[in-house]
Amino acid sequence: MIELQKLQKSHPVAGGRVWVLRQVDLRIQPGEFVSVMGPSGAGKSTLLSVLGLMDGEWEGEYQLDGHAVRGLAPKARQALQREKIGFIFQHYHLIDDLTVAENLELPLSYRDVAASERKARVADLLDRFQIVGKKDLYPPQLSGGQQQLVAVARAVISRPAVLLADEPTGALHSSQGHTIMELLRELNREGTTIVQVTHSEENAAYAGRVVEMADGWLKERAA
Repeated sequence: MIELQKLQKSHPVAGGRVWVLRQVDLRIQPGEFVSVMGPSGAGKSTLLSVLGLMDGEWEGEYQLDGHAVRGLAPKARQALQREKIGFIFQHYHLIDDLTVAENLELPLSYRDVAASERKARVADLLDRFQIVGKKDLYPPQLSGGQQQLVAVARAVISRPAVLLADEPTGALHSSQGHTIMELLRELNREGTTIVQVTHSEENAAYAGRVVEMADGWLKERAA
């Protein structure tokens, strides 16, 4: 599903360059759940941005579900992102002046999905995530845990091949975080490939593999 070879990223500074990613090799099979761990500044979020096609300024090779990412025109990159990738962020990124149902439907409005199918998918996820009673509320009327449930539902409504999660429970208390992680585990069991960035050993343990980053270098965690 994902293959990186010798991927590097740096920024120019006076007298040289600062390396953010260094010679990163990573292969993730379809249906894997991988956690990326490491200290702040290690390059984890930068790696996730590259995987999510939000950052195109890098060197090396990146294959996403058989598509060579390097050299893609911006429109082609955006189309591939919409087709293949879902995002879960720490701080929800919901639109405050849209209801829960409207937030869920929004990603489908960018795709060729009939109105009846959009409504059916929204109804299905509202039921599955047990937020039917919240469908007409606005994000500021929800708790943090409820907002993150909506954010996860929005991320998967387009049925992405890859789900990228950046500290998905970082703004939640422990019981809410447990709910989100159990939901991610369930999605993974159903076949969704997941890459999670986390500082939490407990959350990392939900994955089948853990890789560690330090100073831009990536390595597999020893068994």
